[in-house]
Amino acid sequence: MTTVNLDPLTTEAADLRYSRIDTLGVAELATLMNEADQTVPQAVHDALGQIVPAIEAMTDRMLGGGRLIYVGAGTPGRIGVLDASEIPPTFSTRDRVLGIIAGGPVAIVDAVEGAEDDAQGGAAAIDEAGVGPLDSVVGVAASGRTPFVIGAVRRARQLGALGIGFSCNEKTPLSEIAERAIEVIVGPELISGSTRLKAGTAQKLVLNMFSTIAMVRLGKTYGNLMVELRASNEKLRERATRMVMQLTDATYSAARETLEAADYSVPVAVVSLRRGLVVTDARTALDAADGHLRAALATEVTR
Repeated sequence: MTTVNLDPLTTEAADLRYSRIDTLGVAELATLMNEADQTVPQAVHDALGQIVPAIEAMTDRMLGGGRLIYVGAGTPGRIGVLDASEIPPTFSTRDRVLGIIAGGPVAIVDAVEGAEDDAQGGAAAIDEAGVGPLDSVVGVAASGRTPFVIGAVRRARQLGALGIGFSCNEKTPLSEIAERAIEVIVGPELISGSTRLKAGTAQKLVLNMFSTIAMVRLGKTYGNLMVELRASNEKLRERATRMVMQLTDATYSAARETLEAADYSVPVAVVSLRRGLVVTDARTALDAADGHLRAALATEVTR
């Protein structure tokens, strides 16, 4: 059996400042955790020189029809699945952002920690997802040495996809095999080795950047308005109505009526009201603009 050397990993180090946390009260522990968490955004900021080029390369491929695919084991895998699962309701976009976790869906709620050691399983998961040259695969591993993730990113690159390695340690094996490496150095955790803490927070922040920036570049927002939301309940239908009113100066009743005719598509309703078009012509204008509301408002419909 191969022995894993964790000594070089800062995420596994024991910080002496926290050596007596088991003797502290709730207020002291909460203060320590809050102070530790405040260092994470700076660590992400320090890595922007790596993060920005990776996102640019990823979004270029997505604009060509590709997908964003996260791969992780344990906590990083769950964070990737979480981020991917938020995209359909937020931006009405399916199958463009996916999350793959070692051990499969059961590992989201039950630990399947042994699955992370299966490099061939990582490669097989990439094949099963049908990864191709337009896709971007972001392997996420706090240690930067998880075999499942390394196997997945290596296989993705063999298939011509963009392979990104995201670690919370320096000069990791994952960084070495990735086309684009991101290393967000968060240092030792409050509880030694518990990388669901600062490392997990860094992963959530960075994956938020990947998916959100991708959706903005794909035209899923208008300014900072979430115009592509899926209005699947009354709260979201009210939010959609407020956006249409804000973007068109329409009355509440006119905005709601137009939204109902447009199957609660905010972009269709806005184009219809702003340009005085029937809903079918508004859809045509949006289709001609590849779904970008700003562009659709500036073009004419060919009848």
